[in-house]
Amino acid sequence: MGDEDLLAVLARERGRALFGYAYLLTGERHAAEDLVQEALVRTFARRRSGFSPDDAEAYVRRAILTVYLDDARRRTRWSSVRHLLGRHDEPARDPAPAVGTALDVRAALATLAPQERVAAVLRWCEDLTVPQVADRMGLAQGTVKRYLSTAGHKLEASLGPLPEPGTDDETAPLTPGRTRP
Repeated sequence: MGDEDLLAVLARERGRALFGYAYLLTGERHAAEDLVQEALVRTFARRRSGFSPDDAEAYVRRAILTVYLDDARRRTRWSSVRHLLGRHDEPARDPAPAVGTALDVRAALATLAPQERVAAVLRWCEDLTVPQVADRMGLAQGTVKRYLSTAGHKLEASLGPLPEPGTDDETAPLTPGRTRP
């Protein structure tokens, strides 16, 4: 399968899942779209052979994660020196009112630091184990456990008591302790 064919299959069959993954990380529609596009460009900019759609999706998901973390680091560095310019062009962001469970989860995820957010999304939304999360993030398992513990406490403070594992309530948010039914 050629690069163009593989890209078409990936966009058609898994584009929505990739967008959803990026949206969980960014919390913003346009930022998620840009993130997916950047990840696709990075993945398919070099010719690769022998890729299956599953392999390509894994590469794109890893690229989404890398681009998101790189951008978060860049924003952090910029915010520490931006005041030196003496301009404050960026208007204060007015978060959308929390309506319904999806918006509540989005708002709760927004309170997490980038590393905590990535760990939480990989663990509780992608249903990866702690060793798998550690491998994806390139961190020690203990570090990932710390991020997950901190994220879990912050999410619980924002969302209230979290559902017990094995909850069959379809309306309950996909959060710590809740896996996909």
